Amino acid sequence: MSDVTKPMLMNIGKRVVAPTGLKVRGLLGSIPPTGLVMLSVSSTQIGAALAKGLFTALGSTGTVSLRVGFAALILFLIWRPRVRGYTRTAYMNCILFGLALATMNLCFYAALARIPLGIAVTLEFVGPLGVAIMGSRRLLDVLWVILAASGILCLAPWTGATFDGLGMVLALMAGVCWGAYIILSSRVGRSIPGISGLALAMGVAALVLIPIGITSAGAKLVEPKFLLIGVGISLLSSVIPYSLEIEALRRLPTHVFGLLMSTEPAVAALVGFIVLGEAVELRSVIAIVLITVATIGTIKGSRTT
Repeated sequence: MSDVTKPMLMNIGKRVVAPTGLKVRGLLGSIPPTGLVMLSVSSTQIGAALAKGLFTALGSTGTVSLRVGFAALILFLIWRPRVRGYTRTAYMNCILFGLALATMNLCFYAALARIPLGIAVTLEFVGPLGVAIMGSRRLLDVLWVILAASGILCLAPWTGATFDGLGMVLALMAGVCWGAYIILSSRVGRSIPGISGLALAMGVAALVLIPIGITSAGAKLVEPKFLLIGVGISLLSSVIPYSLEIEALRRLPTHVFGLLMSTEPAVAALVGFIVLGEAVELRSVIAIVLITVATIGTIKGSRTT
């Protein structure tokens, strides 16, 4: 998610990065930048797997409300964003950004309840891939569209795949919202400096999702053990990856960073297999490869245009 608290994306291979309040550079400086990115990707997907483990007790809506709620709290504590003094347009874009975040995560976690982690992340990647291709005028991008579409078709129920059709649709909807997230993050980033826009938007998303989570999970949502796991999910999916990515981006070109991030679907499939015992059949591997190649091709192409 596929992570809601990743730095604001301009496209798949570029990110707007704000200075971090976490003083971890000394520790992270000893790790190669490629290792930092892969640690970030792994942490994000382990966080998603841990979240999926809560679905039995809290459901997907209860779990996502915990994650986003704690993510908003952590961002506010670390960044202390200014709430007043922006234009009406800036506030409107921030609200839309928050709604996109809320919908993206709600759809993604609902998809996770129905389909394997690797497949959900693979399908979600179609969103940012589409945004990057829409901004291009190169004929070669038609090939990447065909590859991505072929990957989706490999997973479609009518091809004999055993995946839940609604789960696939929800993952694709999460991808569409991720595309909207990219566009809106660019607008918010131009009017609200640093990470404050993301923090405020996360607050909006939390205000939307927490009542839904309370309605769905009830009193279980505030049980200490679930609150503790919720903090862990937010740390694994938000604070740790974000810190790793910021340090990596200080030492890596953005296009190399983007290429490394395109390994997320494969890492998600591996984590799903190891942590959740989710088997990956041949057609799933083919789909992951096709969409990953399309993503890599788009990123490399965007560097030359």
